[in-house]
Amino acid sequence: MTDGVSTALDTNEEGAVAQAPAPTMAGTIAGIARHPRAKAPMEVIDDVEITIEAGLHGDFRGRVKPGGKGRRQVTLLERGDWDAAMAEVGRDIPWYERRANLLVDGFDLPQIPGTRLRIGADVVLEVTRHTDPCDRMDALAPGLFAALTPDWRGGACTRVLMGGRIAVGDEIRIEEP
Repeated sequence: MTDGVSTALDTNEEGAVAQAPAPTMAGTIAGIARHPRAKAPMEVIDDVEITIEAGLHGDFRGRVKPGGKGRRQVTLLERGDWDAAMAEVGRDIPWYERRANLLVDGFDLPQIPGTRLRIGADVVLEVTRHTDPCDRMDALAPGLFAALTPDWRGGACTRVLMGGRIAVGDEIRIEEP
Protein backbone atom coordinates (compact mmCIF):
# COMPACT_ATOMS: atom_id res chain seq x y z
CA MET A 1 0.00 0.00 0.00
CA THR A 2 1.34 3.42 -0.96
CA ASP A 3 -0.27 6.64 0.29
CA GLY A 4 -3.39 4.67 1.18
CA VAL A 5 -3.67 3.24 -2.34
CA SER A 6 -3.47 -0.51 -2.78
CA THR A 7 -1.35 -1.70 -5.70
CA ALA A 8 -1.03 -5.01 -7.50
CA LEU A 9 2.76 -4.88 -7.15
CA ASP A 10 4.84 -6.68 -4.57
CA THR A 11 8.53 -7.17 -4.02
CA ASN A 12 10.38 -10.46 -3.91
CA GLU A 13 13.21 -11.38 -1.51
CA GLU A 14 15.75 -9.50 -3.63
CA GLY A 15 13.60 -6.34 -3.53
CA ALA A 16 12.62 -6.55 -7.20
CA VAL A 17 9.08 -5.58 -8.06
CA ALA A 18 6.90 -8.46 -9.18
CA GLN A 19 3.35 -8.23 -10.45
CA ALA A 20 0.59 -10.09 -8.66
CA PRO A 21 -0.76 -13.08 -10.55
CA ALA A 22 -3.66 -12.35 -12.88
CA PRO A 23 -7.07 -13.62 -11.77
CA THR A 24 -7.84 -17.08 -13.05
CA MET A 25 -10.00 -17.27 -16.14
CA ALA A 26 -10.60 -20.99 -15.76
CA GLY A 27 -12.58 -23.20 -13.45
CA THR A 28 -13.47 -26.84 -13.04
CA ILE A 29 -16.41 -29.05 -13.91
CA ALA A 30 -17.53 -30.12 -10.42
CA GLY A 31 -20.59 -32.16 -11.41
CA ILE A 32 -22.49 -33.63 -14.37
CA ALA A 33 -26.17 -34.58 -14.35
CA ARG A 34 -28.86 -35.51 -16.88
CA HIS A 35 -32.49 -36.54 -17.06
CA PRO A 36 -33.92 -38.78 -19.80
CA ARG A 37 -37.37 -37.13 -19.89
CA ALA A 38 -39.25 -34.17 -18.45
CA LYS A 39 -39.70 -34.35 -14.68
CA ALA A 40 -37.57 -37.52 -14.45
CA PRO A 41 -35.08 -37.73 -11.57
CA MET A 42 -31.63 -36.37 -12.32
CA GLU A 43 -28.85 -38.91 -12.80
CA VAL A 44 -25.43 -37.76 -11.55
CA ILE A 45 -22.58 -39.15 -13.67
CA ASP A 46 -18.79 -38.82 -13.82
CA ASP A 47 -18.34 -38.34 -17.57
CA VAL A 48 -20.44 -37.96 -20.70
CA GLU A 49 -20.35 -37.46 -24.45
CA ILE A 50 -21.61 -34.12 -25.79
CA THR A 51 -22.67 -33.80 -29.43
CA ILE A 52 -23.91 -31.02 -31.70
CA GLU A 53 -27.02 -33.06 -32.54
CA ALA A 54 -28.05 -34.24 -29.07
CA GLY A 55 -26.27 -32.08 -26.50
CA LEU A 56 -25.40 -34.02 -23.36
CA HIS A 57 -25.90 -37.73 -24.12
CA GLY A 58 -28.93 -39.14 -22.35
CA ASP A 59 -30.46 -35.74 -21.50
CA PHE A 60 -33.80 -35.11 -23.18
CA ARG A 61 -33.32 -31.34 -23.56
CA GLY A 62 -30.19 -31.51 -25.69
CA ARG A 63 -31.68 -32.71 -28.96
CA VAL A 64 -32.19 -29.90 -31.47
CA LYS A 65 -35.78 -29.96 -32.68
CA PRO A 66 -36.45 -29.58 -36.43
CA GLY A 67 -36.23 -25.87 -37.19
CA GLY A 68 -34.90 -25.22 -33.66
CA LYS A 69 -31.80 -23.33 -32.65
CA GLY A 70 -30.61 -25.58 -29.81
CA ARG A 71 -30.41 -22.69 -27.36
CA ARG A 72 -30.75 -24.96 -24.31
CA GLN A 73 -28.68 -28.01 -25.20
CA VAL A 74 -26.49 -27.90 -22.09
CA THR A 75 -27.17 -25.88 -18.93
CA LEU A 76 -24.49 -24.72 -16.49
CA LEU A 77 -24.71 -23.58 -12.89
CA GLU A 78 -22.04 -21.89 -10.75
CA ARG A 79 -21.41 -23.58 -7.40
CA GLY A 80 -21.11 -20.18 -5.72
CA ASP A 81 -24.48 -19.05 -7.06
CA TRP A 82 -26.18 -22.25 -5.90
CA ASP A 83 -24.56 -21.92 -2.47
CA ALA A 84 -25.76 -18.30 -2.23
CA ALA A 85 -29.31 -19.31 -3.17
CA MET A 86 -29.23 -22.10 -0.56
CA ALA A 87 -28.06 -19.65 2.10
CA GLU A 88 -30.84 -17.26 1.13
CA VAL A 89 -33.55 -19.90 1.56
CA GLY A 90 -31.88 -21.55 4.56
CA ARG A 91 -31.68 -25.00 2.99
CA ASP A 92 -29.02 -27.47 1.82
CA ILE A 93 -30.35 -29.08 -1.36
CA PRO A 94 -28.03 -30.93 -3.80
CA TRP A 95 -27.08 -28.84 -6.86
CA TYR A 96 -28.57 -31.29 -9.35
CA GLU A 97 -32.06 -30.59 -8.00
CA ARG A 98 -31.69 -27.30 -9.88
CA ARG A 99 -31.91 -29.60 -12.94
CA ALA A 100 -28.75 -28.16 -14.52
CA ASN A 101 -26.40 -30.37 -16.51
CA LEU A 102 -23.04 -29.04 -15.37
CA LEU A 103 -21.90 -27.60 -12.05
CA VAL A 104 -18.87 -25.34 -12.40
CA ASP A 105 -16.52 -24.35 -9.60
CA GLY A 106 -14.10 -21.42 -9.45
CA PHE A 107 -15.45 -19.82 -12.63
CA ASP A 108 -17.83 -16.94 -13.25
CA LEU A 109 -20.10 -17.90 -16.10
CA PRO A 110 -20.12 -15.08 -18.65
CA GLN A 111 -23.44 -13.26 -18.87
CA ILE A 112 -23.00 -12.32 -22.51
CA PRO A 113 -24.82 -14.38 -25.15
CA GLY A 114 -22.38 -15.46 -27.86
CA THR A 115 -19.49 -16.07 -25.45
CA ARG A 116 -17.79 -19.39 -26.14
CA LEU A 117 -16.71 -21.79 -23.40
CA ARG A 118 -14.21 -24.61 -23.81
CA ILE A 119 -14.46 -27.68 -21.60
CA GLY A 120 -11.52 -30.05 -21.62
CA ALA A 121 -9.71 -30.48 -24.92
CA ASP A 122 -12.61 -30.73 -27.35
CA VAL A 123 -16.00 -29.38 -26.25
CA VAL A 124 -17.00 -25.82 -27.15
CA LEU A 125 -20.32 -24.36 -25.98
CA GLU A 126 -21.86 -20.99 -26.80
CA VAL A 127 -23.79 -19.08 -24.14
CA THR A 128 -27.29 -18.32 -25.48
CA ARG A 129 -29.14 -16.87 -22.47
CA HIS A 130 -29.65 -17.19 -18.73
CA THR A 131 -31.52 -20.22 -17.40
CA ASP A 132 -34.88 -19.12 -16.09
CA PRO A 133 -35.77 -20.80 -12.82
CA CYS A 134 -39.04 -22.74 -13.05
CA ASP A 135 -41.92 -22.97 -10.57
CA ARG A 136 -40.59 -26.36 -9.43
CA MET A 137 -37.87 -24.52 -7.51
CA ASP A 138 -40.38 -23.20 -4.96
CA ALA A 139 -41.60 -26.77 -4.47
CA LEU A 140 -38.05 -27.63 -3.35
CA ALA A 141 -37.80 -24.65 -1.00
CA PRO A 142 -40.09 -21.66 -0.59
CA GLY A 143 -38.33 -18.61 -2.05
CA LEU A 144 -35.87 -20.59 -4.19
CA PHE A 145 -37.39 -19.28 -7.44
CA ALA A 146 -36.74 -15.70 -6.30
CA ALA A 147 -33.28 -16.60 -4.96
CA LEU A 148 -32.26 -17.92 -8.40
CA THR A 149 -33.64 -14.98 -10.38
CA PRO A 150 -31.11 -12.12 -9.95
CA ASP A 151 -27.89 -11.72 -11.91
CA TRP A 152 -28.08 -15.03 -13.86
CA ARG A 153 -27.94 -16.95 -10.56
CA GLY A 154 -30.09 -19.68 -12.15
CA GLY A 155 -27.27 -20.49 -14.57
CA ALA A 156 -26.62 -20.26 -18.30
CA CYS A 157 -28.05 -22.07 -21.31
CA THR A 158 -25.68 -23.04 -24.10
CA ARG A 159 -25.65 -24.60 -27.55
CA VAL A 160 -22.98 -27.09 -28.61
CA LEU A 161 -20.52 -25.86 -31.25
CA MET A 162 -17.99 -28.72 -30.92
CA GLY A 163 -18.64 -32.06 -29.30
CA GLY A 164 -16.47 -34.47 -27.36
CA ARG A 165 -16.22 -36.26 -24.04
CA ILE A 166 -16.08 -34.38 -20.73
CA ALA A 167 -15.55 -35.53 -17.16
CA VAL A 168 -15.78 -34.17 -13.64
CA GLY A 169 -12.50 -32.37 -13.00
CA ASP A 170 -12.13 -31.02 -16.55
CA GLU A 171 -11.15 -27.40 -16.95
CA ILE A 172 -13.70 -24.86 -18.22
CA ARG A 173 -12.55 -21.53 -19.65
CA ILE A 174 -13.57 -18.79 -22.03
CA GLU A 175 -12.63 -19.63 -25.60
CA GLU A 176 -11.17 -16.59 -27.33
CA PRO A 177 -12.47 -16.07 -30.89
